[in-house]
Amino acid sequence: MSVAVKNVSKYYGRQKALDDLSFEVGEGEVLALLGPNGAGKSTMMRIMVSYLPPSSGTLTLCGYDVQKEALQIRRLVGYLPENNPLYPDMYVREYLLFVAGVYKIGSQARSRVDQMIEMTGLEAEYKKTIGRLSRGYRQRVGLAQALIHDPAVLILDEPTSGLDPNQLAEIRQLIQDIGRQKTVILSTHIMQEVEAVCSRVIILHNGKLMADAPTRELRLLNRSKQVVLVQFERDADLSALRLLDGVVEVVTEGNATYRIYTRSVRDIRREIFRHAVDNDLTILSMQQEEQSLEDVFRSMTL
Repeated sequence: MSVAVKNVSKYYGRQKALDDLSFEVGEGEVLALLGPNGAGKSTMMRIMVSYLPPSSGTLTLCGYDVQKEALQIRRLVGYLPENNPLYPDMYVREYLLFVAGVYKIGSQARSRVDQMIEMTGLEAEYKKTIGRLSRGYRQRVGLAQALIHDPAVLILDEPTSGLDPNQLAEIRQLIQDIGRQKTVILSTHIMQEVEAVCSRVIILHNGKLMADAPTRELRLLNRSKQVVLVQFERDADLSALRLLDGVVEVVTEGNATYRIYTRSVRDIRREIFRHAVDNDLTILSMQQEEQSLEDVFRSMTL
């Protein structure tokens, strides 16, 4: 396995950021690491690249221990952090040559930089200083620096942040292409991106592993739960809807429309109908919805 996480926990003082996590990621997998803010995603990624030590447990990357063999780890991993730190006064090509020098690429540095510029779509911008680039192009520069040394494992924290729809499609395709040959682990809040790019999903909540499944099978983990979309003639009492038996969350969609999440196995629509009758609410429409990846995420992290 390219990445093996065994019983990893991480504390910041008394606060537990990661709670006894264990999973493995193989070559050719594109893994989505999902979770709400504060779930432990970035902490997990920083441990993977040996920026942080775990409080307990072990983590190996391509057979190397992240605590004992940090130098080898950094040669094998490409990392794009969420805040994407760059040198704004450097030109794009100048910066990538600098990164190539850090990795001691040698005589292949210039050709490798040219390859990265083409691969990440920087041809029109590489003569500019990084400080003059849009956020989307800065993300591309960050991705180029993460790939320049041809790492075995690529770790991306919010890689498509700030990209326009056209750029999104290009970078997603690039990640998919890379994932055929390398191990890719990415964090994102964009569920469409997960479904488009990732072969497998891990969901974290409060530092704990809530789910680990192939993307196409993840919805099945939520099979006993329902999502009902209902529209009333007028606004309903949100707190009263949340008190219905089995309801775990109600989201207002506007125009007197509500998306109701439930853990109940039985059909919740009868309960909603009785509530409407008792409260003189006219139902304009009501339908069960197919579970989406977002629904599964919400049910496991509410």
